[in-house]
Amino acid sequence: MSINLPLISVNGVLDAAISPLDRGFAYGDGVFETCRYSHGAIPLWNYHRERLLRSAERLKIPLDERLLNQYLNSMLVYPSDANIAQAVVKITLTRGIGGRGYRIPDQVEPTYCIGIFPGNQLHTEQYRNGVAVRICNLRLSQTPILAGMKHLNRLEHILARAEWQDEFAEGLLLNAQGRVVEATVSNLFAVKNNQLYTPDLSTAGVAGIMRKTIIEKLAPALGLNCHMVNMELDFVRAADEIFLCNSVYGIWPVNMLVDDRQPVTATHTRYSNHQITRTLQQQLAHLLGE
Repeated sequence: MSINLPLISVNGVLDAAISPLDRGFAYGDGVFETCRYSHGAIPLWNYHRERLLRSAERLKIPLDERLLNQYLNSMLVYPSDANIAQAVVKITLTRGIGGRGYRIPDQVEPTYCIGIFPGNQLHTEQYRNGVAVRICNLRLSQTPILAGMKHLNRLEHILARAEWQDEFAEGLLLNAQGRVVEATVSNLFAVKNNQLYTPDLSTAGVAGIMRKTIIEKLAPALGLNCHMVNMELDFVRAADEIFLCNSVYGIWPVNMLVDDRQPVTATHTRYSNHQITRTLQQQLAHLLGE
């Protein structure tokens, strides 16, 4: 079977369109999950499912899990039948069609959009050789009511990503107080004295699935303690190792952190020790069967 990616379904209908009256389109009223597909399955699906259900509940979107599973399973047969080993599965849930205005409609029929996109093997060049990361100028706003969710309002991250082209793999985002929160599409971990540290996300940021996997599965398996802290930039600069993670690309070692907010006096922090990062990568590859 030969298929061309991406494939998109809306409410179970392949190649259907989203209505311009859909509140996800009109107001960003919804959430999404971006999942790694590998050899016929989404290996971290339980975590993605849990976050999607919890986010829908927080936003008061009446997700029907039976429908979700029906639509998702009908799409997953395509890469499986075509012998596609790796892909990216994106699940978007919106509040559905509604009239003009912010008031939530009395009757809500959510929109379920499933997309299958091309994916890469886990062991990419960035995974093997590490990456350079810059510090973004944009400062994330603090919105505790939305913190942790992967909601559809991503304008801050879009504007942050617009600050550079492709000379860096990622950009580090701070809040208004100058504390580290996350990167544009990733979560951050710092290693110090054989301990893992990651920013507290109670007021801003996305609580990523790979972050959760590291905290709950990979770190305990290696006997590593993990601390969620208010992380200062100086702490990151002084770390023994730092790495980025997300559910699609896995774990990337960071070789260099560049602060070019004042280009004339740009500072570069270099990291040459990736021992714990490499061990976590090995554990992840084992977990994912890759």
